[in-house]
Amino acid sequence: MNFKVSSTAFYSRLTAASKVMASKNSMPILDCFLLDVNGGTVTITASDSEKYFITTVPLVEQSGDARFCIPAKTIMESMKELAEQPLSIGYNPDTQEVKVVHNSGSFAVMAMDAAPYPVAKTVGEDATHIEMPASVLLNGINRCLFATANDEIRMVMNGVYVDIKPDCIVFAGTDGRKLVRNTNHTVKSGLTAGFILQKKVSSVLKAVLTKADENITIAFDSEKATVSSADMVMHFRLIEGRYPNYNAVIPENNPYSACVDRQALISALKRVSVFCNQSSSLVKLELANNNIKLTGQDSEYATRAEEFILCEYTSTPISIGFSCTFLLEIAGIMDCETLKVEVADPSRPGVIRPAEENSEDEVLMLLMPMRVED
Repeated sequence: MNFKVSSTAFYSRLTAASKVMASKNSMPILDCFLLDVNGGTVTITASDSEKYFITTVPLVEQSGDARFCIPAKTIMESMKELAEQPLSIGYNPDTQEVKVVHNSGSFAVMAMDAAPYPVAKTVGEDATHIEMPASVLLNGINRCLFATANDEIRMVMNGVYVDIKPDCIVFAGTDGRKLVRNTNHTVKSGLTAGFILQKKVSSVLKAVLTKADENITIAFDSEKATVSSADMVMHFRLIEGRYPNYNAVIPENNPYSACVDRQALISALKRVSVFCNQSSSLVKLELANNNIKLTGQDSEYATRAEEFILCEYTSTPISIGFSCTFLLEIAGIMDCETLKVEVADPSRPGVIRPAEENSEDEVLMLLMPMRVED
């Protein structure tokens, strides 16, 4: 059996599929890609036994069908430096040898029989289906992933919650100290449902999806889900359990709000962070007279820094402490020019959102305060 395929297209799909593979597998065959050559395409499958990524690449030429497993690390490393060109790949089922011929040479690797490769468990017939632009899912994951937890007890916190409502879709992520809520009003499914994407699954989808992709379809039941686009399908298990009521912790009305240039805030936080206590990362914000004063200090090493930023604030002077690390993450993820920082008192969470709200794609980030020593 022989087939020809574009080296760039083949390598890019192998790279995408490799995202789901584990560094250590209990089954040696999971260190391989499953290749299924049939009907003018080669279907690539990669798995870590819980997640399955399946993608296809069109062939230039094909002579015969075949199904075999090839070591992932070997094939990817050998193709890494190849320029765009047609690759001629031959498979001998008797010797299990795979020979790859390119413009300047060739290499051969030993394949494995495909029969023992595990089969993906797909969603049931009663699964719920929803379709949305790939950009909607990608934006939700990008904004919420950093806020998810690594909690061995409350597993539901270790993922991005997708809350489907009849007239919108909400993405949420929280670890108890920071929270993100992204509400997209362009997806009107007429459904009421929800599921929790594992952090690892979210990271893979973030890596393989692009905003240029067209619509994707998500099918899910109580245990499993499938995300499919024009050129890939991903099967995976969901985190089981009830996600906490994320809306309950968001203050309805914080009386004090300041509008500040996002890039100016990021630059000031980066400079102050050098002088913050390394264990707490505490930064003190003082709002007064159209200014925000940022203070970072480490008493143990007698270091201290202050930064002043212009803002729009004319209310009563107030001070509050936050994690400089978390505040930097939030400001970095926001994609607006001006941020609106809303606070109430030093014991209540602060809310950060774009100063100019997008009615179709709302983003709100919450950050719990830290105690400031007088």
